[in-house]
Amino acid sequence: MTESVGAGRDAESVSKFVESFAAQLVEAGMQRMAARVFAALLASDKGVLTSAELSEQLRISPAAVSGAVRYLAQTHMVSREREPGSRRERYRVHGDQWYEALTNREAVLKRWESALREGVTSLGADTPAGRRLAETLAFFEFIDGEVAAMMERWRAHREKTFGPG
Repeated sequence: MTESVGAGRDAESVSKFVESFAAQLVEAGMQRMAARVFAALLASDKGVLTSAELSEQLRISPAAVSGAVRYLAQTHMVSREREPGSRRERYRVHGDQWYEALTNREAVLKRWESALREGVTSLGADTPAGRRLAETLAFFEFIDGEVAAMMERWRAHREKTFGPG
């Protein structure tokens, strides 16, 4: 039994959760292997697993783990760390991974907003395409403001619910 299953937990139940949650993530647009690796990390007691542990639990190759982790690290869903005194890497999912992932999306929104502003200027605000881009820009600006306010409310709610973190 790997650490990801933990003492006293049914390996089959854990596996069913991992595959079920991964399927939901895939349906929402995440890559399949990345979704499975993320769900396995999320379901592990410590939130940390090695490539070998992930390979064993998910019955996938180390190369598949590596590719999934690369994607998850780029999207700020997991982080890589070295085991103390070892060259072996561990992969960690953080308690605030959703917050971090959404916060890091703000940088993408800002880049899109900038590109859309240029597009409106280039195409002309009075053209049908320019108006369409202006509306898209307004939507992203609105979302950006709403996400920032929502994240502030989340921080307060999280601290009230789970204590200082």
